[in-house]
Amino acid sequence: MTGKIVLITGATSGYGLATAKLFKEKGDTVIIASRNAEKVQKTVAENGFADGLTLDVTNFAAWVECKRHVLEKYGRIDVLVNNAGGGLSIRETAEQTREDIDAIIALNLNSVIYGSGIFAEVMKQQKSGIIINISSVCAKHAWGGWSVYAAAKAGVLAFTKGLYVELQKYGVRATCLIPASASTGFQSAAHLAETNDSLSVDDIASAVYYAAALPERAVVEEMTVWGTSQVVEPL
Repeated sequence: MTGKIVLITGATSGYGLATAKLFKEKGDTVIIASRNAEKVQKTVAENGFADGLTLDVTNFAAWVECKRHVLEKYGRIDVLVNNAGGGLSIRETAEQTREDIDAIIALNLNSVIYGSGIFAEVMKQQKSGIIINISSVCAKHAWGGWSVYAAAKAGVLAFTKGLYVELQKYGVRATCLIPASASTGFQSAAHLAETNDSLSVDDIASAVYYAAALPERAVVEEMTVWGTSQVVEPL
């Protein structure tokens, strides 16, 4: 076991996988988590990660079991990256069903609160650690059809700010990373046309790693990452 103990959700593709690869490259012990057991096993085998967990991030009890496994096997947690999320249903609010809305909030906000709360208790006892929550520029900018998703991601930003205030006195840090769109397959999963984005998943991974690698005396409260060719809209 070497370096930091790092747990990354949604790590079989996109930002999560790129971030897991970077932490491993830097010599850390990387645990990936995702809800698809077959993909988890395949990703661990292909990349040589230390461990892979099947985790439904919307299930509180699953997070409790995840914590038990991590502590029994590794004894601590140094970095938690709450990356799992998705658009699920991107369309105007009036066209969303109750089930659509509940699913978007559960995956993109509740999951972050569950995981952060469960592992914050561990980090408080350690008096060290960092929680990095992945939001979206939708938290700060308005696009039609994205309102429910944006509400969840804005919640992640506000939650992370409050979380850091709660944890600061224990020597624990919390950062909210706010990425613009990058080519992750998100669009197709949300039934949208793919875009040719200037950001890559490796750019986002580098930002996550930067926040985690800062000395413990320093913290990035929030970090917005745009591609230089992307238009920053004012709303």
